Amino acid sequence: MTDQLDREEERLEDENGEELFEHHRIKADKGQSLLRIDKFLFDRLPNTSRNRIQLAAKNGNILVNNKAVKPNYKVKPFDDISIVLPYPVREIELIPQNIPIHIFYEDEDLAVINKPAGLVTHPGYGNYSGTLVNAMMYHFSEISSMRKEGNDVRPGLVHRLDKNTSGIMVVAKTDEALTHLAKQFFDRTTERTYYALVWGDVKEEEGTIVGHIGRSLQDRKVFRVYEDGSIGKHAVTHYSVVERLGYVTLVKCKLETGRTHQIRVHMKYIGHPLFNDNEYGGDKILKGTTFAKYTAFVENCFSLIPGQALHARTLGFIHPRKNEWMQFDSELPEGFAELLEKWRTYTAANT
Repeated sequence: MTDQLDREEERLEDENGEELFEHHRIKADKGQSLLRIDKFLFDRLPNTSRNRIQLAAKNGNILVNNKAVKPNYKVKPFDDISIVLPYPVREIELIPQNIPIHIFYEDEDLAVINKPAGLVTHPGYGNYSGTLVNAMMYHFSEISSMRKEGNDVRPGLVHRLDKNTSGIMVVAKTDEALTHLAKQFFDRTTERTYYALVWGDVKEEEGTIVGHIGRSLQDRKVFRVYEDGSIGKHAVTHYSVVERLGYVTLVKCKLETGRTHQIRVHMKYIGHPLFNDNEYGGDKILKGTTFAKYTAFVENCFSLIPGQALHARTLGFIHPRKNEWMQFDSELPEGFAELLEKWRTYTAANT
């Protein structure tokens, strides 16, 4: 069996169901002659430059028999080779736009920013401008240069958030940083926590949700849990109660995996859809009374945020150049904070 036939390829999806990283695994056959691994992979991976492969090796993203190797490693018979690469897309013309963004931290390698709810992360169908990427290209000349050198429509992105999810993100300003950070997100060695306001009084103080997540067979735009694991990918979400507010609960979620819409799908699965989540049933009154006054109160709460009440609160990762752990925390945005205050006031007045 040749290495061409014994090749596995996996696409890693982000929260929007779009591909972020590609993972290739190739088994060298018994007749493989000694050959530099960058040349070996360049010959076998379509639409992948040798420079892109060398960057992957430099950042420890190429493993041979589970050990990181350099570009000059010589492939041997039966070698088990694995490589992780940011997934390239070249479809849309990008224009830098002066869209204000909140920058937590910035150096020559990366920037940590706070994405507001309502802002699309990158151009795509129906959103060809006015995205976070357009803003990044305006504010960070290095990212604009990455695009000019032939990179994709998502220059600098190693992870993303849904349009209506707010919170903290890291973006890369060099190809080296992009490749290094991509490996961390692929390996799930970053730390990310989210705050979510969900419907109902969550029974347990903390818990873990386990369930395969895949696209709905009835509506391909949304996802669901498949209990028997026959469809979808293994997904694990850890949650803990932050504050109980009567008919709703503020929870903190930590992802062990990073599946599409994972928090939104998993919380719905256990009977607690996110507040104002129009794709998973949280945009209507699920708990509480039928009184007109209460209905008006909830509708007013819905109007404070553009979509699901979900905020990426913290982010931790290893700096690609300094090799130091970095941790960042983002306060809840104004609308989300006002939403909580309204529920606190309502709960206090009705208990």
